[in-house]
Amino acid sequence: MIIPQKIPNNGILLVDKPIGISSFGIVKKVRTAFNVKKVGHAGTLDPLASGLLIILIGKENTKKANQFLKLDKTYEVEASLGQTSSTGDNEGKLKKASDNKPTLSKIKKVLNEFRDEISQIPPIYSALKVKGERSYQLARKGEKPDLAKRKVIIYKIENISYKYPKLNFSCAVSSGTYIRSLVEDIGKKLKTGAFTSQLRRITIGKYNVEDAISLDKIG
Repeated sequence: MIIPQKIPNNGILLVDKPIGISSFGIVKKVRTAFNVKKVGHAGTLDPLASGLLIILIGKENTKKANQFLKLDKTYEVEASLGQTSSTGDNEGKLKKASDNKPTLSKIKKVLNEFRDEISQIPPIYSALKVKGERSYQLARKGEKPDLAKRKVIIYKIENISYKYPKLNFSCAVSSGTYIRSLVEDIGKKLKTGAFTSQLRRITIGKYNVEDAISLDKIG
């Protein structure tokens, strides 16, 4: 018999999502643990990404999801240079792009060019809807969804460390920013190619992963 956990007073549960489970997988686990039907999340994390996931519990709270989706976010990123990926991350088919090994000074110069409002095209393997269907669903059929450029803001790129082919940094970004697209664009600027090999979300607005619970504490 499953004994329901106590719902947080504000109906907001911060979860440190591990790699390997989808955001919806966390939602299903919370539904069971708290014995409540109306559960949602405020901002998807891909299965291969970890970190802060805001879970909203109860009808009134799930209605507020858009408020959280508009919040700025910070991430810890590992980019792998020299290759590209069909999905922008480890899940896709990797392809060698270049043997070029840029210097750290060159990398810092290129990263500095992204600290601003930029235009980016979301990955085709994303949950954005195109004519009523998810972009990743169309991509898996072999189609190439036409996704419009969007304006996003990269506030900070810092904590840079580099040992080829791995480039690590943290970044603070506006809502709607796709880190996979950012890394691919960095790879293009460096003329090396790049994909996101690790991604961890640290903050969403005022909420921090340090205050989140691990998945094994649910249920």
